Amino acid sequence: MQVKSYQDLIAWQKAISLVTEVYTITAQFPGHEVYGLTSQLRRASVSIPSNIAEGHGRATKGEYLQFLGHARGSLCEVQTQIFIARRLGYISPELEHNVIATTDEVGRILNGLVGSIQGKKLKPLAPIVPSP
Repeated sequence: MQVKSYQDLIAWQKAISLVTEVYTITAQFPGHEVYGLTSQLRRASVSIPSNIAEGHGRATKGEYLQFLGHARGSLCEVQTQIFIARRLGYISPELEHNVIATTDEVGRILNGLVGSIQGKKLKPLAPIVPSP
């Protein structure tokens, strides 16, 4: 399939699904977190597909890779914030596991995209194991 738009990228599509999942989860967080963890987690998740799209719209391969790197960084932020939410008791271990599985999938796809642009295989992000 030929990519005509960033919307054709599986990485972007999966990242959009992650955003939806994060918004659904954070809607259940305590009200006092609205300007804290809720806001931070939502911003980090939105940053992932946004950086994929912005990179796709850039003029050079180097710029594209730079924005995909930002997307990877935001993905790690989301994972960290999900761990924090679990430790604070805002989400269940099962929900933590499900979201982390989604982030792992997005990470693998993002690595594949970066590798295809670079023309080489990347070292994958290590799968994340939720803490007990």
